[in-house]
Amino acid sequence: MNKSGDSSLILGIDPGSRITGYGVIEKQGSQVSFVACGVIRSTPALSFPERIKEIHDGLCRVIEKHQPRYASIEDVFMGKNARSALKLGQARGGLIIAAMNHGLILREYSPRLVKQSVAGYGQASKAQVQHMVRVLLSLSASPSEDAADGLALALCLATHLDNEPDSFT
Repeated sequence: MNKSGDSSLILGIDPGSRITGYGVIEKQGSQVSFVACGVIRSTPALSFPERIKEIHDGLCRVIEKHQPRYASIEDVFMGKNARSALKLGQARGGLIIAAMNHGLILREYSPRLVKQSVAGYGQASKAQVQHMVRVLLSLSASPSEDAADGLALALCLATHLDNEPDSFT
């Protein structure tokens, strides 16, 4: 449970089979602050299973470096292309395993809820999410779209952390 004086590191994961965005924030009481963000890129020349392993291993390195307690990942959604959705689901699986194997408390959030939590509107554009992440974390520049999405997922979890205390123990 995150009591008001406790400090917790939160990792947000925006899954992708080519580019996975991540963001790490610190939550202390009602305050949040930026720790790190970036992207994990898979090598296009690799086979799909090798790319999934590469993304998994990259997230493991991020987790080992920052030692978050909590993580949030974007929930699966069905786009126009079923094949792409299946690949995204497989990438998510590899990322979920990385988080769970490191003992993180993991939550899944829909893209709509993440946008609503950060921008106040469930249909917010990528640019609006980037802008609000920059404002909420007092960043000097906007992070890349994927990194901003990772930070937005971390901020969404930070918002819900106090609302679900029993499920986060």
